[in-house]
Amino acid sequence: MVRARIVVRGVVQGVFFRASMREEARRLGLSGWVRNLPDGESVEAVVEGEGEAVERLICWALRGPPAARVKELRVELKPYRGEFRGFEIRY
Repeated sequence: MVRARIVVRGVVQGVFFRASMREEARRLGLSGWVRNLPDGESVEAVVEGEGEAVERLICWALRGPPAARVKELRVELKPYRGEFRGFEIRY
């Protein structure tokens, strides 16, 4: 089990990135959250789950939903904590 903090920059706000990531994370059986950052061009997520599923979500985040234009993706791997139930959008 792993935990990752993901920050995606580009055209990722206002294009259903958060809702699409929530759907993909749930499909992969991951838990955590996703939110827009105040800079207007970034989305941050913290995800936990099986290593392969987290890798798949990271690969998905490289492109995101159809209207997104990802310019940069940063990933920090962290120790698994098991603190989340489900996957949510935070505001």
